[in-house]
Order: sequence, then C-alpha cells, then structure tokens
Amino acid sequence: MSLETEQINEIHWLMEMLHTIDVGLVVLDRDYNVQIWNGFMEHHSGLLPRQVKNKNLFTLFDDIDEQWFTRKAEAVFLLKNKAFTIWEQRPYLFKFQNYRPITGSADFMYQNTTFIPLISASGEVTHLCVLVYDVTDTAINKLNLEQLNEKLARISQIDGLTNLFNRSHWERCFQLEYKRWIRSQHKSCLVMLDIDHFKRVNDSYGHVVGDEVIRDLAENVIKEVRETDITGRYGGEEFAVLLVDTPLENALVFAERLRKKISESKVEYKGNTIQYTVSLGVAEVSEEMKTYESWIEAADNALYKSKENGRNQVNLYKASA
Repeated sequence: MSLETEQINEIHWLMEMLHTIDVGLVVLDRDYNVQIWNGFMEHHSGLLPRQVKNKNLFTLFDDIDEQWFTRKAEAVFLLKNKAFTIWEQRPYLFKFQNYRPITGSADFMYQNTTFIPLISASGEVTHLCVLVYDVTDTAINKLNLEQLNEKLARISQIDGLTNLFNRSHWERCFQLEYKRWIRSQHKSCLVMLDIDHFKRVNDSYGHVVGDEVIRDLAENVIKEVRETDITGRYGGEEFAVLLVDTPLENALVFAERLRKKISESKVEYKGNTIQYTVSLGVAEVSEEMKTYESWIEAADNALYKSKENGRNQVNLYKASA
C-alpha cells in the first residue's frame, strides 16, 4: 500500500469517526459559515451537510443568541484558547428536541458546548470548532434531585394536617422577625388561638372529626391572613399568627373578624354537623419583651384570659406597669 493510499485511508477513517461520534461537531469559518456538519448535527437538526455547507449559522438557526455567540467566539479567535458553556449557564445552543427514553419528560436537549480554535499552519485561527454534548440525562437527574430536595425541605417545614408551618419552622421564622424588630422597632403583633373544648369534639365524634375541625380552622385562618403574615400550628389545637408591621388596634380587628368567622363555620362529616369556637390572645411586641419567648408568653397569657373569661373571645395582653 502506497503512502498516498494510507493517508487517504486515514483521512477517510477520521472523517468517518467525526461523522459517527455521539457528539455534535460543527466547524465555522471566520464569517460563521458552516464548513463541517457531522452526523449528530444532521440527525438532530434534520439538515444534511450539503444543505448547511457555506450557510451562515445565524441564518440557519435564528433562535441562537447571535450577540452572545459572537462575543464568546471572538474571544476564542483572539486568545486562541478554548471556551466552555454548561447547561446550567445556558440550557442549549441548538434547540433540538429530546428523544432520550430515560428523560423523555424533557422538551429539549440540554447541552454543554466547547468552542475550540482551529489554527492554520501560519499560526492564525481561521476556523472555530464547536462541540455539542447531549447532557439531558445528567441535567434532568440534577433538576429532579433539586426538586426533590426542595420538596423534602418544604415537607420538613409544613404541618401535614393543616399545610401551615409546623411549630419548629414557625418558631424559627418568628425568632427572625423578633430580631428584625430589635433593629427597626416596627409594630408587630402575635395572635395565639386555641379551639374551645376540643377534647369534647374528640370524645364525642372521634379523632378523625377532630382532625377535620383542625383542618377547617386552618383553612379559615389562611383565608384571613396576608402573604406577609407568618402562620403556624403551634400545638395540637393551638395556632399562632404573626401579623407583621401591624399595630395592636389592627390586630384586634383581625382577631375579632377571625373569631366571628370561625364561630359561624360548620364542619360536616358523615351526617354530623359540628360547630366550634376559638379563644384568642393578642400581644404587641414591646421593650419589656427581652426575648422572643417572652413575646409568645405574653400572647399565651392573653389567650388564657380569654379561656378563663368564658371562651369564644379575644383578649389583649396588657404590659405590666
């Protein structure tokens, strides 16, 4: 076999390899016209090499951000160094459909891309090679894991019965709000509420009905609070609502409105109609409350005043003289 034949064979094998590898390979000239377009690109774009040869990349794919691409490419031409883009920075360069069976839920192919300067014998960068890697499986797995972690984090913060914050998370949020008050001295109020004679409900109808009553109370609370308020299930049948940036007189209006709404609420369960009431205590944060726990204690004291005075009422905490 002659040297010329060997060289031809080597070129043929190289071109065959570049055409069949499972990586997109595009070579562009200095004007961003396509010179090489391998099988991966043909398969996913539906365009044959002869259809794209000497055609401008941005004319062929108008969804490519030309400004971003040229800024990236010009740095490669100038510095003669590789450049990289990962899917987390930019999900894709070429918006190809995703056909991978494992990650079939993805609408498009997530891609990592590498920009490689192609240097001529004279030492000038005359062409740009762009490698396109399909990383859809990796991307979707990571996104799913992040979503799962977010879901687990939310589950760890939420009371399963009421969908309000559980006590531990609510107390953490409350503590942060107390620290904010120390800095800004804004007016805020804490409302503690407790279902009246809840044991009777459980004893008369069972714990399933008791859970329905708790859930109904939570739904009523959710309808009344603002997005900025911090609401949680503090204990079994006890709830806490932090009314952020709210003076005492406004908190009293809120508490009375909530008390009245709950007293008119009815829980229907298997032919039974259950009506219930709540007692509430309200405390506005003040200088005498040296810790966030003392603020909670103040609202609790007002709540127990409501219990002692006959229930189904609101009491305000009165600071000691």
